[in-house]
Amino acid sequence: MENLNRVLLENVLPAHVAEHFLAQNWKNEDLYHQSYECVCVMFASIPDFKEFYTESDVNKEGLECLRLLNEIIADFDDLLSKPKFSGVEKIKTIGSTYMAATGLSAATVQEYSQEADRQYTHIGTMLEFAFALMIKLDVINRHSFNDFKLRIGINHGPVIAGVIGAQKPQYDIWGNSVNVASRMDSTGVLGKIQITEETSNILQTLGYNCTCRGIINVKGKGELKTYFVNTEMTRSLSQGNLMT
Repeated sequence: MENLNRVLLENVLPAHVAEHFLAQNWKNEDLYHQSYECVCVMFASIPDFKEFYTESDVNKEGLECLRLLNEIIADFDDLLSKPKFSGVEKIKTIGSTYMAATGLSAATVQEYSQEADRQYTHIGTMLEFAFALMIKLDVINRHSFNDFKLRIGINHGPVIAGVIGAQKPQYDIWGNSVNVASRMDSTGVLGKIQITEETSNILQTLGYNCTCRGIINVKGKGELKTYFVNTEMTRSLSQGNLMT
């Protein structure tokens, strides 16, 4: 029974959070929360899916549309099992939007006390995961004769992680960094990855190329200078690595 509880919890919570809940001294009324200084947050949405979804006799009142969305999300989830993406934590899906983060593992927290050039490697991992999502969707498009494109927003910064609820626990993250990442998606462009200036600075030190989009008006945040990640060369390289 203990092993079953562990498997179930690790399916809905990060491993180190599940360990906390499996501890003998945990009580239902306890609130789990953890602050992080540097978490990279990604929102990847498929805006065209809203127009694609219809309820008719032909598609069994929308069931076939949902079947395709389930295939897409399941293929995205498969990427999480790759060793290179072991640090990526899926937070949740909201409609046809996929939310994930890096920098939430115990190992990443320990890296903050190590060399400065290592503490931001998980931001590069998040970007590589975003590339992998785009490639996965291209493959699904070819098989299903669709033309969906992802619109991706990425930002990094401090967050608070926590688990809300006891009977049906939900792990989530909160903070201004999360809100800005969401805005990077909602104000973004199909087929592109939009990032904040601060995240662009980090990614460029990691060897990625970014192009300044300019100043955009972000609801609740005012005017922000944003960047697009140049994806062409990196995506072709990632496509080769996706098979490994």
